Amino acid sequence: KVAKDWFDAFAQLREYLGSIDGDNPIFVFLDELPWMDTQKSRFIKAFEYFWNSWGATNNRLKLIVCGSATTWMRENVLSDKGGLYNRTTRSIYLAPFSLYETEQYLISRGINWNRYQIAECYMILGGTPLYLQMLERDKSLTQNVDNLFFVQNAPLSREYNFLFRSLFNEATLHKQIIEVLANKASGLTRAEIIAATKIEDGGALTKALRNLCDCDFIRQYTAFGKTERGTIYQLTDLFTLFHLRYVKGYRGQDENHWQNMIDSPSRRAWSGYSFEQLSLHHIRQIKQKLGISGVQSDICGWKGDGAQIDLLIDRRDQTINLCEMKFSQGEYEITKQYDERLRERAEIFRSATKTRKAIHQTFVTTYGLKKNMYSGTVQSEVLLDDLFVE
Repeated sequence: KVAKDWFDAFAQLREYLGSIDGDNPIFVFLDELPWMDTQKSRFIKAFEYFWNSWGATNNRLKLIVCGSATTWMRENVLSDKGGLYNRTTRSIYLAPFSLYETEQYLISRGINWNRYQIAECYMILGGTPLYLQMLERDKSLTQNVDNLFFVQNAPLSREYNFLFRSLFNEATLHKQIIEVLANKASGLTRAEIIAATKIEDGGALTKALRNLCDCDFIRQYTAFGKTERGTIYQLTDLFTLFHLRYVKGYRGQDENHWQNMIDSPSRRAWSGYSFEQLSLHHIRQIKQKLGISGVQSDICGWKGDGAQIDLLIDRRDQTINLCEMKFSQGEYEITKQYDERLRERAEIFRSATKTRKAIHQTFVTTYGLKKNMYSGTVQSEVLLDDLFVE
């Protein structure tokens, strides 16, 4: 029969589970728990009562709950101070796919793209299985992007707004923060976010920033040589970056929009920045290639007068890697002018920070560096293939 409310629904579930004979474990899986907790539904109270009055004492029952709204799960389940306090046996954080996992998934679907194309796909969709599932194997990446975002009634054209409404109660506040961060590649401090958005400095902002970090939209890091008060917030969600750059506000009728932007300056600029963010999603693989997996390191950035470093690996073995990320269709060539800039940047960094550690220039590129008289400036390289390590 149709349950009249959640208390009745859980009572019916209890009755059904109690009717199952035998000694084998009984698994109950509740997906997207936050969506069940609608206003005035009293879902949490009913769930608490079901678990505390019966579920917790039933040794056969294995209850698994899941939710994409990370903040809701933390506040109402993992860190609940009420009826669900300390009831969790184990929590599992499901991270987005890595490049390796994305490649394996695409192969399982019969999508045989090269790694350059897979990287570009990752820079657009991130490692979200739901979005990757929408790819059609008989179409190229470019055709898929047009079909997913730019044709009439494209399935992902409105996903950004839906995503924020489904994850956050204060979606407008969260989007304000995201959209101001999208305009500053290197990120902003809390004070700079307040100045740019006019959001009041207080608990609501603190909670929103924590929510966005928990849901992997942004990362927070302390700039090299700064204290916690200098914490920087940076937008790192690749799907959101792509949407805000190209999809939001798009009113065109060009169903080949992405195809027609292949050689545009805008697309080249986007791919460069997105590859930097892709690299930040694969720090473990970068450290593995550099042979420093076991070396304690701080991952941060740095900005000084006349120089900026987007990825800096500060190692306990008295070495600092200044990383440059370059997304190109062939080997990347360091010119005389660029070599001078790299040397100058390293000197500015050393002088400003007063560091005595060894400084290594490290390049993360798609196909490596073209060997010439200036490539010797670089002590270590990481190729795109190295980021596909499990």
